[in-house]
Amino acid sequence: MQEAYDFLKKCETYYLATVEGDQPRVRPFGTVDIFENKLYIQTGKTKDVAKQIQKNPNIEICAFNGDAWIRVQARAVEDNRREAKQHMLDAYPQLKDGYSADDDNTQVLYLKDAVATISSFSGTPKVIRF
Repeated sequence: MQEAYDFLKKCETYYLATVEGDQPRVRPFGTVDIFENKLYIQTGKTKDVAKQIQKNPNIEICAFNGDAWIRVQARAVEDNRREAKQHMLDAYPQLKDGYSADDDNTQVLYLKDAVATISSFSGTPKVIRF
């Protein structure tokens, strides 16, 4: 898990895919955090992405660092605890202008049953399960 986190953190931007009906939806994200030995992402509950995850929690993340790319398949599980939200906001203080651990909008989700595959054009893919 740490290797997947480090890869995503270094990329700064990754792309999160969800499903809306039969239509895939992809958008850039930048939040990734480790809390209580789980990999977390963050969004707002009022956003379409949160509604899509609520209907179908199967997500995929993809990022490219110039030499290699990562794909992470997982189930996104909401964690409503204040501590989890605050940990994410402390890791990304710039979010505190729009989010609070005590508001009804901040949503943090951890990745469950995740399979991360790191690939390159020249090497053998590395698979990480967490």
